[in-house]
Amino acid sequence: MTKASFQRYVRKAHRYLGVSLGIQFLFWTLGGLYFSWTNIDEIRGDNLRRKETNIDPKQVKASLADVLAGVQADSVVKLSMVTILGKAHYQIVISTNKKNRIVLANAQSGSVRGPLSESEAILVAKESLLIPSKVVKTVFIAATDGHHEYREKPLPAYAITFDQPANTTVYVSAELGNVQSFRNNQWRIFDFLWMLHVMDFENRDNINNWLLRAFSVFGLITLLSGFTLFFITSKKIITTK
Repeated sequence: MTKASFQRYVRKAHRYLGVSLGIQFLFWTLGGLYFSWTNIDEIRGDNLRRKETNIDPKQVKASLADVLAGVQADSVVKLSMVTILGKAHYQIVISTNKKNRIVLANAQSGSVRGPLSESEAILVAKESLLIPSKVVKTVFIAATDGHHEYREKPLPAYAITFDQPANTTVYVSAELGNVQSFRNNQWRIFDFLWMLHVMDFENRDNINNWLLRAFSVFGLITLLSGFTLFFITSKKIITTK
């Protein structure tokens, strides 16, 4: 192969690879700019989240044994203490016949309660906000897909959307009795750009997908072809040789 033919093949490969990958490179750059110039705490809504109060020991009078005495369970998978509307509660994940379920029990009386109602979920969401805001709408969510902003979180849940100045949707787990996540417009932009960044258009979490791997390899080839084209066409390098 002559030098002119080699230059022509490298130039053509570089040009077509550049056109094919240019749009994705633009998405990667836009995503990188947004990720590096935004505050992750604001994206997560932590700046609006009220810190959880410590459990008052005086409210804990019922023992775990008292609570589980009237509950059929093979084993306790997880045990937590949470505050629901100012009252301490046991948050217990139990296993029965190899199936897990959640039990909420008042830590003072030991009585087991059911999942949160809509009105209770709204109160929990309001308590979690640092700033007062009006509730715009409430949606009960029983199932989600990979594109939903409340994906891979405990279900069922209530989505309570607030007006300005919060401009945030607070997701409250009905069975766990507490806030699971805050979602605002900044987070939604972040989530969309992250999807484009990792090229996982289903669940947005798989950074080992083959599409991303392929584009990464093609991107490396494009860079190498550009460097090669620079060196073989540089007059100074050619003259020196």
